[in-house]
This record gives sequence, C-alpha cells and structure tokens, in this order.
Amino acid sequence: MALIQSILKTEIKAAFMAQANKTENPESALNDLADKLATAIDAFVKSGIVTGTCQTPSGAGTIQGTIQ
Repeated sequence: MALIQSILKTEIKAAFMAQANKTENPESALNDLADKLATAIDAFVKSGIVTGTCQTPSGAGTIQGTIQ
C-alpha cells in the first residue's frame, strides 16, 4: 500500500486535539503528545510496502515486503 499522507495528518491532528485542553500538568501532556506522534509516525511508516526487482541466476524477479 502506498503511504497516504492524509492518514498521518489526521492522526497528528488528533494527537494535538487530545492535548489541547490539558493545562494541569504540561510535562505530562507533552509526553503524551510525543507518544501519540511517535505511534502515528511508526504506524504510517510501517503501512508502506516496499517493492523492487532482483537479479537471480534464472533471471530478474520481483521482491515485495512490508516494513517491520
């Protein structure tokens, strides 16, 4: 699957919105935001599929895999 930027944008926006009204403990809110962003970026990157070609003794072949 191709990386879809709008999915990442939605997750980032949701992470910021979840922290928007948290004023009691700014450090905790910042850590929570960082966790949400890291999780969203990790999921986004891992949602991609890598495709390529390779040369084998019997000719060219296709390789496809997911990012883990």
